Amino acid sequence: MTPQEQQELMKNLTKVGEQSAEMINEFMKNAEMAEFKGLKTVTDSMLHLADQMVKQPEKLIQAQLDLYQSYLGLWATMAERMMGQEVNIEPTSDKRFKHEAWQENIVFDYIKQSYLLASKWFSNTVDTLDIDPTFKPQIDFYTQQFVDALSPTNFPMTNPEVLQATLDSKGENLIQGFKNLMKDIDPKTGVLNVQTVDKTAFKPGENIATTEGSVVFETPLIQLIQYTPKTEKVAKRPLLICPPWINKFYILDLQAKNSLVKYLVEEAEQTVFMISWKNPDESYKEFGWEEYMEKGLLAAIDEVLNITGEKSLNAVGYCIGGTLLMSTLAYLKAKKDSRVNAASFLTTLTDFEGAGDLGVFLDENQVSALEAKMNKVGYLDGAEMARTFAMLRANDMIWSFVINNYMLGKEPFPFDLLYWNADNTRMPAKMHSFYLRNMYLENNLVQKDKMTLLGEKIDISRIDIPVYMISTKDDHITPWETCFKPLNKLSGDVTFVLGNSGHVAGVVNPPAKQKGYHYKKKVEQEKPHVWLEKAKKVEGSWWTDWNNWLNEQSPKTKVAARKIKKEIMPAPGSYVQE
Repeated sequence: MTPQEQQELMKNLTKVGEQSAEMINEFMKNAEMAEFKGLKTVTDSMLHLADQMVKQPEKLIQAQLDLYQSYLGLWATMAERMMGQEVNIEPTSDKRFKHEAWQENIVFDYIKQSYLLASKWFSNTVDTLDIDPTFKPQIDFYTQQFVDALSPTNFPMTNPEVLQATLDSKGENLIQGFKNLMKDIDPKTGVLNVQTVDKTAFKPGENIATTEGSVVFETPLIQLIQYTPKTEKVAKRPLLICPPWINKFYILDLQAKNSLVKYLVEEAEQTVFMISWKNPDESYKEFGWEEYMEKGLLAAIDEVLNITGEKSLNAVGYCIGGTLLMSTLAYLKAKKDSRVNAASFLTTLTDFEGAGDLGVFLDENQVSALEAKMNKVGYLDGAEMARTFAMLRANDMIWSFVINNYMLGKEPFPFDLLYWNADNTRMPAKMHSFYLRNMYLENNLVQKDKMTLLGEKIDISRIDIPVYMISTKDDHITPWETCFKPLNKLSGDVTFVLGNSGHVAGVVNPPAKQKGYHYKKKVEQEKPHVWLEKAKKVEGSWWTDWNNWLNEQSPKTKVAARKIKKEIMPAPGSYVQE
């Protein structure tokens, strides 16, 4: 192709791209369904990528040359293997290729290596282009989704494990897999809900969420659980836990072997209260963030102190429950209310700048589309949120189950953590809209007097009580660096702990397992990486360290264990069953 022909081709490609963008924008403008506007972010990002590829042909040519060189090396290696020569093959750490055939069989090894080269090429090519930072997160995310979907493990004819199962069962695995597929398709919507766990294997109150206790208080929004003490003496100040209302509270009370609640009442000598949130329906459409404060956390604080007769308590917030706790503490400070003595935060975002992978789904277009959808029914359906979270870890939470359920014809494994993850809850329209706009889009919680709650301007820098926060290194939902940032704003004594693993597994890490590690140090007006350089590494669970800290936040003299005086119903209550 002559230089003139290349120039003409580039001009035509650019013209096609511009015309396509105009057509899509016109469609979005005229669409009657507001939900379509949520697609605009994706289309704009992909059109920007196409535009930059056309405008930077030299980088594409170099990328193609690099890919060609990589394939030459791969072909040479495969030729040597075919001729019987010993070749040192680097094993991949990619869990998708753990079956021995991916390394031992020449054909499958070639398929694997070819895919890995191509996927690396896709990612590197995107990284080399000069892309507008506005579009970069979406482009990276959807490029990775595309790359993950094309993995040879996801196709029966290029997956040796599936081929072997098909031969061994004479195709019965595919027949059963098709039955599983049909069972998982919603007949009303046609949406495929990939099952990740055997939902019949667990039931709250029977073999999960079984720590003994009673519902002692109830509002339309919460049931308050008081757990039965298991020691003669307990800390004087009671402990109130505010869990996330995205999923159910029992992530902190799974089974006896990994229940944080059980640990707190049996070993930590705490009087433990837990909020169990209502799973809202359309009648909760107008419940907002302030309702969750007033009728949720503040109501629970009132009742815990009323039951125990104490003047103050220690509070815990997990994930969005921690965000609610932080905003409530700022409100209480504005009211000169000192009933919360100390606060602990588990993987909690307060500053939402750099808020993790969820940011891919959260801009004005996508939030507006989500609001339109929520306003029609009054809530965000839990299954939709679950699909969003699954996309963030597509290989683990989607494709691995596609292979297991539909290609191998197996049933999902009964795993308590995945059962909790699949036990979806709904989000009231008003509350979720407030949360997305004030936290993710505008980042108002860390800005002085930018947010008003129950008539009070909020300023977290005035919070001066002792604070303990645990975050985790591999958390893709609440990145630890982002969790750390706002702690420098607080006025009190702050301890930060960084555990290993992810958003849930790093928190649910009982000492008996003797697994993992954590870093610990007080926060001294420093950046996250500086803190990590100075922090002390400790082997084992963070639970023990936190228990020691909790004891420091209560008088040294313990009191007699508090018996439950009234019971509305046994724990875990009825809200968790909804």
